[in-house]
Amino acid sequence: MKPIKRKDYEAALRPMQVELTAMARWLQHSGQRLLVIVEGRDTAGKGGAIKAISEYLNPRQCRIVALPVPSDRERGQWYFQRYVPHLPAAGEIALFDRSWYNRAGVERVMGYATEAQVAAFLHAAPVFERQLVDDGLVMLKYWLCCDQAQQEERFAERLADPLKRWKLSPVDLQARSRYDDYTRAREAMLEATHTKHAPWTLVDFNDQRSGRLTLIRHLLDHLPDTHIPPEDMSLPPLPGKPAKDRFGVVKPIPAFVPAAGDD
Repeated sequence: MKPIKRKDYEAALRPMQVELTAMARWLQHSGQRLLVIVEGRDTAGKGGAIKAISEYLNPRQCRIVALPVPSDRERGQWYFQRYVPHLPAAGEIALFDRSWYNRAGVERVMGYATEAQVAAFLHAAPVFERQLVDDGLVMLKYWLCCDQAQQEERFAERLADPLKRWKLSPVDLQARSRYDDYTRAREAMLEATHTKHAPWTLVDFNDQRSGRLTLIRHLLDHLPDTHIPPEDMSLPPLPGKPAKDRFGVVKPIPAFVPAAGDD
């Protein structure tokens, strides 16, 4: 399948983003809480998918959660504890760019967690998520799929582009030789955590534009009827002539010169 052209992608994305703003209005009106977990291989396109969702949403309502490496204190907490403060409150959306599933993926493959810790996580995650869903949280979990050849092209692009070099970490470089290890870790994760109350959806992100459209369409189609008419607003004529603002170069503030006798 040929990659979707930018013009066609933007034409398809625009009406979906209008639907996303309606979704945000519905959340505010209903007090519902929406959590979207976006997981996937390095370079799969998690950040781009989250940007496409959040681009026209109010950042006070829609929060992107991308946590750094845990601190020493956080390593001594209950594993899910560092994520709980970032869950959405009433009327909010939280977009998790990676999540507690780090334990079943990168932490397992790179040896940052023991097999006993991974086994405990795979047992606890469905229980934890069941509590969230039973409490009324709307949760959608996405895994972005990317073939190894496509991943290699994206690694090379990041290496060559000074604006994208920050995306390339030592862990990413090690991941290149562990593609099959990540596959096995993912399959074990899916087997343990793909549940009726919190299922996974796998999305083909070999073409990132097509993948974003697929993901957003799925998200919108798996929410309740979100149609809430926008508030009726108008702009009446100004009472007088529009005022002008001042512009130009502001004179610098003179340097402070202490008076004689001052220390």
